[in-house]
Amino acid sequence: MGLDLQIDCSEAVLEKLRTKHNVTLTEVKQCFMNIDGGFLEDTREEHKTTPATEWFIAETHKERKLKVCFVQTGKVIDIKTAYPPDAEEIRIYNAKAY
Repeated sequence: MGLDLQIDCSEAVLEKLRTKHNVTLTEVKQCFMNIDGGFLEDTREEHKTTPATEWFIAETHKERKLKVCFVQTGKVIDIKTAYPPDAEEIRIYNAKAY
């Protein structure tokens, strides 16, 4: 991720990350720093957005794997959610992002 990009997150999403997924914004930012694959587009009908919702799986500095979903508009990345991925999400990511 380029240093000129800005990561934003609404208060509602921050609350969901904290209470539902036990994830911090710091962990999400670490995942962007540690990504070693590409971004995938979420093509499920109920998750389609304009611009497209993208996602990736990466580890935090403490090696905690997270799936991070976001929308990028220009130089702003808007976090939609982040949580520990299940086995199927890891399989899909490993098959398509490398």
